[in-house]
Amino acid sequence: MDPTTDNAGSTGDPGSARASLEALRAEIAKAVVGQDAAVTGLVVALLCRGHVLLEGVPGVAKTLLVRALASALELDTKRVQFTPDLMPSDVTGSLVYDSHSAEFSFQPGPVFTNLLLADEINRTPPKTQSSLLEAMEERQVTVDGTPRPLPDPFLVAATQNPVEYEGTYPLPEAQLDRFLLKLTVPLPSRKDEIDVLTRHAEGFDPRDLRAAGVRPVAGPADLEAARAAVTKTTVSPEITAYVVDICRATRESPSLTLGVSPRGATALLSTARAWAWLTGRDYVIPDDVKALALPTLRHRVQLRPEAEMEGVTADSVITAILTHVPVPR
Repeated sequence: MDPTTDNAGSTGDPGSARASLEALRAEIAKAVVGQDAAVTGLVVALLCRGHVLLEGVPGVAKTLLVRALASALELDTKRVQFTPDLMPSDVTGSLVYDSHSAEFSFQPGPVFTNLLLADEINRTPPKTQSSLLEAMEERQVTVDGTPRPLPDPFLVAATQNPVEYEGTYPLPEAQLDRFLLKLTVPLPSRKDEIDVLTRHAEGFDPRDLRAAGVRPVAGPADLEAARAAVTKTTVSPEITAYVVDICRATRESPSLTLGVSPRGATALLSTARAWAWLTGRDYVIPDDVKALALPTLRHRVQLRPEAEMEGVTADSVITAILTHVPVPR
């Protein structure tokens, strides 16, 4: 499919769906420079019906990345700026009294969308953070005892700043575990940063993605076909055992107080299958598991205070475990 054309002819065929999703990289690169890993992670999350936590310092295009993805996938997107005074009803919606009908009617909140950008999610209190739990896990919102289904696809892309702690509320482990992936959005390389500044000097406006040339290259039909194909990707018993061994090793690590739960093991298997399918295979190999281990597991473990003081990180612990756990042949 030509990435410069609209997605009106999407057929939902698995082969064309893969080609369309691969075209996302080139399309999003028209607006975002040098974040291929984050783009791939977002696509994997969509294929697995999961959610993503984006971590990076301000100014690395986290918001622009989500907006560009929504435009290239022809999906509806909404943004919520999380602040200390944000209420749960500001996210989920609420009942509003209609004076004409003398009845209460439900006014949907911004969570009723395909891609919800939860900007600086750790700046709001736990009560408001928890308002997303039902939406993320059950794909629905319950208001006044009535469950209301969310659109499909539905993905929460939450951002947080890793270096600023004043006025923030760390996400509880239960909510962190609801995120399929935690993606780090790094500062660009010198070459990429020069490219960013050159684009701005030539008139690039991040608020106008159409002017930047970002066009829909895939749609809901492609996603549905891709998801169906991912579920048919073969996982051998040896790969399943490999995933389990990696996750059990985190529970035995002397550097960790909290290891990966069975939910995390299931997530790693799902993301490895999605990555295998995206790379053109209908079976999972150990390298697929290794490729997704860090983004899938890094937020599901908890370091011991003494290990953290010694400079140990979650990534370094998981990397060491991947080195020591025997790889199936």
